[in-house]
Amino acid sequence: MADTPAGDDPGSAAGPVPVRPGRRIAELDALRGFALCGIVFINIPQTLEMFAYADELPAELRVFVLGRFYPIFFLLFGIGFGIFLRSARRHAARPRVLLLRRFVALGILGVPFHLLQPGEVLLPFAITGVLVLLPFSLLAGRELLLSGAVLTAVGVLAGTGGFAVLPGLLVLGFALAELEVPENLQRWTVRRLPVAGAGIAAIGLPAWWELASGLPGIRLGLVLSLSMSAGYLVLFLLVLRTPAGPAASWVLAPMGRMALTNYVTAAMLFVPIGGALGLRDTPQWGLAVLLGAGVLAIQAVFSNAWLRAFRYGPLEWAWRCVTYWRLLPIRARPPQRAPS
Repeated sequence: MADTPAGDDPGSAAGPVPVRPGRRIAELDALRGFALCGIVFINIPQTLEMFAYADELPAELRVFVLGRFYPIFFLLFGIGFGIFLRSARRHAARPRVLLLRRFVALGILGVPFHLLQPGEVLLPFAITGVLVLLPFSLLAGRELLLSGAVLTAVGVLAGTGGFAVLPGLLVLGFALAELEVPENLQRWTVRRLPVAGAGIAAIGLPAWWELASGLPGIRLGLVLSLSMSAGYLVLFLLVLRTPAGPAASWVLAPMGRMALTNYVTAAMLFVPIGGALGLRDTPQWGLAVLLGAGVLAIQAVFSNAWLRAFRYGPLEWAWRCVTYWRLLPIRARPPQRAPS
């Protein structure tokens, strides 16, 4: 949802300017699109009140989807804003004012969206960003990394649900951006990623064991969610390094570039359509999954088509205009021809 640049446009006399779309980190965009795909299949039944308790979900959704994709989204949100602030420091006299303005704009959007879809993440993102991320952004990279790990552990021990780990994951993502980890993703060898996956699996095994005997407690459930989220992240990065990677990136990266637009419009689509299909308060899980797949297919086609003509998604463009407090161009530049 935030910018994921590998660099920034130079500043101008008119003030700082946003990142060029061509300098984005494609792997982060694709990963964000991947997370959005998983989130849809939980947001639909949750918003349409198809279940009251987690154990009412089908086993497949409960084990492989519920709580597995939001942690990735949280982490990427922190990474995006870490990169944004790092770039803003080079071109703005008061870079945190720009970051604060982004959070305020996100909160304003999040209030009505929260009424449409209770439990959505935009408003919590904005509040946590202002209260947690801005103060912690004063720390250095390694201090941020340690702080994020501690905050995440505290969130797990608090045992109050998925949003308890939001502050820690935001700070962890911000720390990864400060340490320039996203820019070096392509340097990670295929050997390192499986090693990371093995470590993640070892951490998650106790929670898996508990899950085998029934629905785990909140704390072990969070451990399981975080370990599986990290495992999904590693597996997806491995897929991007296989022959299937370009196809996956072609579909998902545009969706990730337009993450804010797609996140909001998904609810705007499945709330009325789900109501028309009679999904509200009824456990028609198969129909809900088909609705989610249909929404994602529409967004994949729309995102690719839109970004051929425009630099940013509609909401992303409006968000940038508010951030920089100026009207920014939205149409894509035509490709430059090489001199004959």
